Amino acid sequence: MKRLSKTSLRVGVIVAAIILSSFATSAWSHHSFAMYDTAKTLSFTGVLTRYVSQANHAEMHFVPLGPDGKPMKGPDGMYVTWGVEMAGAAAMAAQGISVSTFPINTIFSVKLHPLRDGKNFGTLEGPIYKCPPKTPPAAGKHCDSVPGSTQHGRGNFNANTQ
Repeated sequence: MKRLSKTSLRVGVIVAAIILSSFATSAWSHHSFAMYDTAKTLSFTGVLTRYVSQANHAEMHFVPLGPDGKPMKGPDGMYVTWGVEMAGAAAMAAQGISVSTFPINTIFSVKLHPLRDGKNFGTLEGPIYKCPPKTPPAAGKHCDSVPGSTQHGRGNFNANTQ
């Protein structure tokens, strides 16, 4: 059996390190949160329009309630929609957030870090509060102020933003 020279061994180690680091960079870039403005936190109470259950990132899509307590509409008269990205569906279900616990038309409050590009989407920050069925909060308030609301996820809501 032929022995490798020290130079050949070093070259092999360098090539292996480059290959492994390229895979690590690809995996890390997929899970990067650089697209979100983590210096900004927005609070919304809204009505769920769609729950997307995915292994990598579950999503909740909703129409926010305006300061008057009514679903927000844009200048075109169409409902404004937002979305929030969360952990994978299994991790969210372990926190009580799933398709079955958050059916369409559920009223909930959420905090998120918005996308930097200004699109109506963000990443979850803290817990989600679910209002009791057909019991929205008072205008300008969030579900954490409604008797009988439930907290899903860890942390504090402290809706002192937006």
